[in-house]
Amino acid sequence: MLRTLTAALLALTLAACATSHILTGQPRAPIDPAQVRVYFDPPPAGYEEIALLETRSGAFTYGEQNKTDQVIDKLRVEAAKLGANGVLFQGTSDSWGGTGVSVGAGGGSYGGSSFSSGGIGVSVTPTQKYARGVAIFVADPPPMNAPVATPGG
Repeated sequence: MLRTLTAALLALTLAACATSHILTGQPRAPIDPAQVRVYFDPPPAGYEEIALLETRSGAFTYGEQNKTDQVIDKLRVEAAKLGANGVLFQGTSDSWGGTGVSVGAGGGSYGGSSFSSGGIGVSVTPTQKYARGVAIFVADPPPMNAPVATPGG
């Protein structure tokens, strides 16, 4: 029983952190994620599309900046696995978790004795951040320390 529960929790944890891709081009040999550049506008020199990427933040990641950093890192890691040296960032969205409070009460009798009970349950589900991007290969990328256009800039 404990082994089954542990396996189920591990599978749930791994599924919650999953990043997926759909190949749209030819993957290359994997590279170091540190070599993957994130573009907010298409690179001027052009690029080759490799895959569409989707990911989400961890279920227990708190703070908007932490969630954003986490999904961008996950997109970079997935792109690197496909040999892409860039991710054309497509945007993020939030899933709305929820907060719930429930109250219950009950009572009854058995064999001449009576009983009653009550309870309160609270559920807090943090929001997750979802992100999309396109894994790309840029033939002649700018140096990693060169400025890149940022959202709104």
